[in-house]
Amino acid sequence: MSDVVIYHNPNCGTSRNTLALLREKGIEPRVVEYVKTGWTHDQLAALAVRMGVGAHAMLRVMGTQAEALGLTDPATSDAVIFDAMVKDPILVNRPIVETSKGAALCRPVERVLDLI
Repeated sequence: MSDVVIYHNPNCGTSRNTLALLREKGIEPRVVEYVKTGWTHDQLAALAVRMGVGAHAMLRVMGTQAEALGLTDPATSDAVIFDAMVKDPILVNRPIVETSKGAALCRPVERVLDLI
């Protein structure tokens, strides 16, 4: 599968393990270190649609300022959350893997197996 993309944070054990599992299965994905490259609002919105989730499902709370920024409030709109994620990419939970079969937040790691 040459069309596999992993939105990866090398500082995250789950992200590293997902990348290792892909490689163990003989797949060399395109690795996007999103903390370095950042996101656009449109990218995040398109990924959410592809994953069939809203912004809240993509939000990383642990170890971030999400709660302090009011992003965990159920009334917070997707647009506000995506804007915050663009400003601070660490707010996006990881890893997200995208293939021709779809896209998913791969927590737990084994969730990636449904995409390959």
